[in-house]
Amino acid sequence: MDHPILSQTALAYCPVIDRNRSVIATRLSVFPLNPNAQLDPRSLLDALAEAWPTGGPQLWLNVANEALLRDLIVAQPGTHIVVEVPAFMACDAVNADPLCTLHANGSTMLLKGRPLQELSREVLACFKYAIVDFEEDRRVDQTTGGAGVAPEGVPRHIGHVSAGISNVPDMETSFRLGASAVLGWPIDDVIKAGNKPADQPALQVIVMLIDQVHKQDDIEDLEATLKRDPPLAYKLMRYINSPAFGLSVEISSFRHAIMILGYQRLKRWLALLLATASKDPNMKPVMYAAVRRGLLMEELARISGDDEMRNELFICGVFSLLDRMFQLPFNELLKTIPVPERVYQALADNTGPYEPYFRLVQAIEGSSVYDIKDAAEALMMSFGDINSAIIKAMANASQLD
Repeated sequence: MDHPILSQTALAYCPVIDRNRSVIATRLSVFPLNPNAQLDPRSLLDALAEAWPTGGPQLWLNVANEALLRDLIVAQPGTHIVVEVPAFMACDAVNADPLCTLHANGSTMLLKGRPLQELSREVLACFKYAIVDFEEDRRVDQTTGGAGVAPEGVPRHIGHVSAGISNVPDMETSFRLGASAVLGWPIDDVIKAGNKPADQPALQVIVMLIDQVHKQDDIEDLEATLKRDPPLAYKLMRYINSPAFGLSVEISSFRHAIMILGYQRLKRWLALLLATASKDPNMKPVMYAAVRRGLLMEELARISGDDEMRNELFICGVFSLLDRMFQLPFNELLKTIPVPERVYQALADNTGPYEPYFRLVQAIEGSSVYDIKDAAEALMMSFGDINSAIIKAMANASQLD
């Protein structure tokens, strides 16, 4: 992956979540490391195409640089890329024609921020949604006592998306206030020691299998456990016979499937399955985050880590939100789910050699360029390597969704 712009920017991402709690797109923020540098929009689009090709999953693009964003609009990024336009740029008459041209060519745009003056009818028609900060929208609701009331001077002729979501209650409030979608990570709900574990019996067989794989139990024992959960057994057979494996013959027995996978790949598959098995709609964004954390931490380790480190960082990322799913703190949860010692240190104690990788991923999710820079420096990793890992992880994740 050789795109010069990846070494000139910091990337961050978060999900776009609809009212069904489904993740309908990824929002990617682009922060130039040198705000005065001349950046090539075509290089950016070429880099992003590896994870978000035309006809693939939708991408919402938040470019934190006026010059690059203006050049990007002129470059016509493609109809699968939703472009966020700050209100001050939408109000500038110089940008009216490029915005209208982009809209006429079928692209979707979002109005970001509160306009200080009324937009022309032609420019306003270019935008599908306005992005409203959650705290601002909630303050308006508390002041007026009503939902979806716009600030003075900004009539809501278009729907809105609520940004800055950090927990499930904020997400629920945003939808009550009329948001069509939300941006952020509704994963920061407080987990207290002594909570009653979430009642998720479907996950118990997966946990048992992970324990058996960890202890290297006989295949006969794994097969017996797998047969206790027919839907899980079906998923395994569908996975092993998928085109991704490229097998010339169909695998029809559990024993053969386990032998083909091997213990390491079986554990990886079970980890993904555990992190994506919740039936709670509010857990959909959590599962989205967990898969990407695992894949991103694995890619970050490819730069200098060995196979064991890559596998463990993958498990670390995928398991990093199980406390949300089970409503148990990690020091209790990991008594029943076996993990390598370095993974335990990162998740339960915030220590150990994997903690800096975990902190980098959290900084990327937080969309704070300062935190990303600090975490990258702690790992002595270049932004070219980090951003390449992000795009590779996003591409791999889209194949799993």
